[in-house]
Amino acid sequence: MTLSPSSIEQVIPGQGAMAQPSARARRRFRFVANGKAATGLAVLGVYVLLAVIGPWIAPYDPDARSADVLQAPSARHWFGTTHLGQDIFSQILVGARSVMVVGLTAGVLATILSILIGVTAGYLGGAADEGLSAVSNVFLVIPALPLIIIVTSLVDQASDTLVALIIGLTSWAWGARVLRAQTLSLRRRDYVEAARATGERTWRIIGFEILPNLTAIIASGFVGTVIFAVMSEITLAFIGVSSVSSWNWGTILFWAQGQQALAQGAWWWFVPAGLAIALLGTALALINFGIDEFVSPRLRTGGRTRIRTADGRTVAMRVGFTPVLAPNPAPVPMQRPADPTREDATS
Repeated sequence: MTLSPSSIEQVIPGQGAMAQPSARARRRFRFVANGKAATGLAVLGVYVLLAVIGPWIAPYDPDARSADVLQAPSARHWFGTTHLGQDIFSQILVGARSVMVVGLTAGVLATILSILIGVTAGYLGGAADEGLSAVSNVFLVIPALPLIIIVTSLVDQASDTLVALIIGLTSWAWGARVLRAQTLSLRRRDYVEAARATGERTWRIIGFEILPNLTAIIASGFVGTVIFAVMSEITLAFIGVSSVSSWNWGTILFWAQGQQALAQGAWWWFVPAGLAIALLGTALALINFGIDEFVSPRLRTGGRTRIRTADGRTVAMRVGFTPVLAPNPAPVPMQRPADPTREDATS
């Protein structure tokens, strides 16, 4: 039995057996072409650039005092000054490096640990799975912030690297459990069994057969860990746990809160730092949304999928609804006119 191509063709750009080479090329860059992901990556790239060159392009020394005390934003001081005449714009530029270093370092460390433990436990199974799962459960209940507070209280100068290591070492367990569950689902797939039957080594099966199918989950876990690490670093600086001698956005908020900036009407002291934090969180959230849409076709199409039926009609597929194709209405049979001679004969 031969099916007509029009009966099963989906009117989705780049889908189907007749997709053109240009459509295949577009699918490779679909994640970057996503508006949310592209916006998030662009903003994150700006933050990374500022973290690298921020101390070099800062117009003033963030610790330098001047006679311009509590000055509102102006051409000389773009974001105003503090109660000591320090330039807030320079403090934000210099503080971007600390925030990004802690966030990215903790994210990379937690992601590596979650991959090593979660994927290994899910693929090997048995005693290895039980042991690694027990380790994950232990680290899952360890609170990161109280541990950081205890460690920093014992160390004279807690560096950004130490804070990043503590956050990374205590934030990998949840991602490992997610990867373990997905690996348990993938290890019995046909292509994995075929690779195992041909004598492929375990590390090659994990690296070339399983990990590519976990890329989106790994990326999403990395972004979530970076968000948590950035918020933890800023929170620790704001409450005065970490060193207040090194600048980051939490340190700016710490001094603004300690000097009653809101009561003095010095809104420029805390608003720029708050906007920088909010914009960075928004960029990471947009990247996470882009990853979700890249993984899920239903989210990617946004309910705009259309199906062409056998009779040439196009039906819109809406997310959350099962389309019901109404059959063509049957033609109404024409009634024959009554025969008057027959009526007379009957009467």
